[in-house]
Amino acid sequence: MKQDDFQTLPKLVQEFLQYEDVAKAQAELTVREYASDLRLFFRYLTRQRGLVPAETPWDETDLSDVDAAFCQQITKEELMEFLVFCRRDRQNAARTLARKRVSVNRFLRYLTVLRQVLESNPMDQLEAAKVSKPLPKYLTVGESMDLLAQADGPYRERDQCMVLLFLNCGLRLSELVGLNLSSINWQEGKLRVFGKGSKERVIYLNDACLAALRRYLAVRPAEGLKDRDALFISRNRRRINQRSVELVVERLLEKANLQGQGFSVHKLRHTAATLMYQNNVDVVKLKEILGHENLSTTEIYTHVASPQLQEAMRQHPLSQFGVPASSEREELGEGGET
Repeated sequence: MKQDDFQTLPKLVQEFLQYEDVAKAQAELTVREYASDLRLFFRYLTRQRGLVPAETPWDETDLSDVDAAFCQQITKEELMEFLVFCRRDRQNAARTLARKRVSVNRFLRYLTVLRQVLESNPMDQLEAAKVSKPLPKYLTVGESMDLLAQADGPYRERDQCMVLLFLNCGLRLSELVGLNLSSINWQEGKLRVFGKGSKERVIYLNDACLAALRRYLAVRPAEGLKDRDALFISRNRRRINQRSVELVVERLLEKANLQGQGFSVHKLRHTAATLMYQNNVDVVKLKEILGHENLSTTEIYTHVASPQLQEAMRQHPLSQFGVPASSEREELGEGGET
């Protein structure tokens, strides 16, 4: 849902979205998701309560009746019915359903705690469903090298530099396209990044990233630019947009014969995180590099490094207790079987 459409939402919802945007500094995409979920929620309730004719198209549902009094009548039964509707009628996956629940819950909590429109949040009466987190998909070192080698043509240096920053620094797509020339501190080898909610963090650049940036800047357009400080420039002399970067990565994946395996721009971020963890970057440092707010988000990468876990077990001081010496194992036969 575009921000231009926010004015079609109920006033209370608009005020909530403004609060999330300004006071809570939520990412633009997050605020748009809240808006879309709440629009669906109130369209559903308006129809269920018979305030619009049943044959009214969804996108023409009038939400003018949604006010404080309307919200005060929301029950836990209606909330449950809405979630059932999303699951059965709209075929929402578990993660999408969980997001909708979060959107509605944050709005109701806003009405309860900050606006005091509600005496209590009816969502509190529902037991939260657990959503399993899939293990992150990532490229191996060899696949990453193959991907980088596919960059060619007039934008070779730019494309290779972008992919290298994804794979080395674990940048989000929005963070990469938002980079400026002024984001780079050459003297200290650092990159200033603005993540979710405009939160700033600093990433130290390794030699490969610095070299790739120098190669790209040597051929970066300098004339006729629409945004002179933008780091990555499109063929139209503008700051490159997110979709253009996605298309670059998709093309390189196809050339590397890695298409159709679930890889994407975001999986390059997963790759960076996984490879760093597998090479002894501890989870606390990894959290800072990735810009995660909670350590639990980062800890998912600890489940994908089985070789390191295996080696850790081998290094345990009691790992050899009761194990026969090599000569004894030979007598027993390989594997200790007789």
